[in-house]
Amino acid sequence: ETWKAIVNHPFADAIAEGTLDKNVLRAYLIQDHRFLDQFVVLLASLIAVAPSLKDRLPGCKFLALVTGEENTYFERSLNALEVSPEQRSVEVTPHAPATQGFLTLMAEAAKSGDLGQMLSVLVVAEWSYLSWADRVEPMRAADLPFWCGEWIDLHRGDYFTSVVEYLRGLLDRAGEQMTAEQKAACRATFLRAAQLEVDFFDHAWALRPAS
Repeated sequence: ETWKAIVNHPFADAIAEGTLDKNVLRAYLIQDHRFLDQFVVLLASLIAVAPSLKDRLPGCKFLALVTGEENTYFERSLNALEVSPEQRSVEVTPHAPATQGFLTLMAEAAKSGDLGQMLSVLVVAEWSYLSWADRVEPMRAADLPFWCGEWIDLHRGDYFTSVVEYLRGLLDRAGEQMTAEQKAACRATFLRAAQLEVDFFDHAWALRPAS
């Protein structure tokens, strides 16, 4: 049910249909951009503990995309939506509870040094976004502004699908070597991450103007 709540969230529909209020999107992007730094730390930590060069290389390629194309998307979108540096600051716009929760979870996973813990967070983050982006693609408006259209494009397509398959494959292989206790810990982390994804969408969706 938690997974369905992410994938079928009305916030994702509104992005694809281009009906999302700009103030809601501004708030969402301010919060989401704050994940980038800790996400880079988490992904780099995964690359460091991956079992082989073959297992590291896809992560390195994805890291380049996150720090390049995705970061550029945020900068272009926030500028186009006229979000000032002051508005982006934590002092003016505090972390939403789900933002703080996910930042904490990513930091914990990175510091754990445990491949399974890191993958449990990363698989949720990327697989859930691929799932909702693929679902809403058919309803995509023809005149969608780039800050909506490119956000969908970043999270679907052949390359992004291959990233999710890479992360899931690593987790499946790691799971073969886990004890029952380690599997339970990864499951708990996975579920915690999934709930935070729902909470993050819910927070943004609750900001829309009353109809």
